[in-house]
Amino acid sequence: MSSIETIHVDGVWLPAASGETREVLDPADATTLQLVSEGGAKDADAAVAAARRAFDEGDWPRTAVAERSALLRRVADLLQRDREVIALIESRDTGKTLEEGRVDVDDVTNAFRYFADVVMNESGGRVVDAGSPDVHSVVVHEPVGVCSLITPWNYPLLQASWKIAPALAAGNTFVIKPSEVTPLSTVHLIKLLVEAGLPAGVANIVTGAGLPVGQRLAEHPDVDLFSFTGGLVSGTKAGAAAVSGAKKIALELGGKNPNVVFADACATDEGFDTAVDQALNAAFIHSGQVCSAGARLIIEESVRDRFVAELARRAEKIKLGRGTEDGVECGPLVSQQQLDKVEAYVASALAEGAQLRCGGTRPEPSAVRPATGYFYAPTVLDGCHREMKVVREETFGPILTVETFTTEDEAVALANDTEYGLAGAVFSGDTARARRVAARLRHGTVWINDYHPYLPQAEWGGFGKSGIGRELGPTGLDEYRESKHIYENLRPEPVRWFAG
Repeated sequence: MSSIETIHVDGVWLPAASGETREVLDPADATTLQLVSEGGAKDADAAVAAARRAFDEGDWPRTAVAERSALLRRVADLLQRDREVIALIESRDTGKTLEEGRVDVDDVTNAFRYFADVVMNESGGRVVDAGSPDVHSVVVHEPVGVCSLITPWNYPLLQASWKIAPALAAGNTFVIKPSEVTPLSTVHLIKLLVEAGLPAGVANIVTGAGLPVGQRLAEHPDVDLFSFTGGLVSGTKAGAAAVSGAKKIALELGGKNPNVVFADACATDEGFDTAVDQALNAAFIHSGQVCSAGARLIIEESVRDRFVAELARRAEKIKLGRGTEDGVECGPLVSQQQLDKVEAYVASALAEGAQLRCGGTRPEPSAVRPATGYFYAPTVLDGCHREMKVVREETFGPILTVETFTTEDEAVALANDTEYGLAGAVFSGDTARARRVAARLRHGTVWINDYHPYLPQAEWGGFGKSGIGRELGPTGLDEYRESKHIYENLRPEPVRWFAG
């Protein structure tokens, strides 16, 4: 299989400086999907240098807001033009279903359109009342500079858009490193940026491993902002390297997210069905490989037995297979490494006393096609408690743990008993209770009687070890800008502070 050039520097597609390539595997059958350029520190340096020149000497940072907004809209239109192609790339690269890939493309399109609107609708700055008619004082926003962007393997296109769209809207240049496991849709997005007319050097991509490429992008002295989405361990290391160079940083480091279900949410057959269905959606969409997955079911004791029994019954019926096949509801895990990790978490949970209600194993070869993929059955573990490793740590797989409560205060305490704080949900038939509990949860996004929807106009990010900063919304744009105060004296005259 021939390799494709996936390093884009200063408007040119290139092989790696070392000449090395990497296999991108199809997680559905463990075969080689594509050979891509395996970049290194030298490639990262070249990309940062191109982005630096484009920012310091090029036109993009000084391009009129209307032109930047128009370009983002052209990119959105191109995304929709290529919707089926990109959805197929995303499905085959990550293992998710084709329909999930289509949803991702639509969400990415909405992100580009949102930031095109936000930057267009801003005024020329915030006027500050200086208390004198002889002073004109205004706070304006300017691009932060060269941005290094690191994205994860589970939602490569979506996470790239959450960084690229606001970075470009603000007038920055960037170098992006997608996960080495799933780089293909990001490569396609860079091609669309070029097609839309983005000047050379503004958008650069280096495909390769976190070491050395990601580390170099974090520590590079010519980078002004470092934005990372990924795991806690690698994110904190990269963030520390970035902070040591006094860069601005933005980190989204995952979550261990509670889904709190009160008995009154299940008081009717319709309510019960909805709560069970949403719990399945919260835990098992994209095989649980979602930073906001509702992997902790925290359910009121009085309905626990009925609820968990029905949840397990339905989980066993989830159809596994290649994401591009009709009727498939869950694809494989992304890699052998992730499969091994999930198996280890389930084994530790059972050793610590959890009760297996369903799953807990790879499916029989006859039960899934193709049988050689990285598949794992949706798993429900009952009788869990906070001391268990599977409850504390982000598993990033199709594992749902079950904890119980008897009082509202106990439910809140359990939901907040995590070092993370990215997202969570409350299901209740009592509106006052649901809103009261939502207000007490220490998580960046809280859903009431729903799970997983997000809006590009609403900030996304977490409390605690879920990260630093926010993406999306007005704050997501501000992450990529510096504020400057301009104070103008309209009637200058001597101060006479010094007598001489």
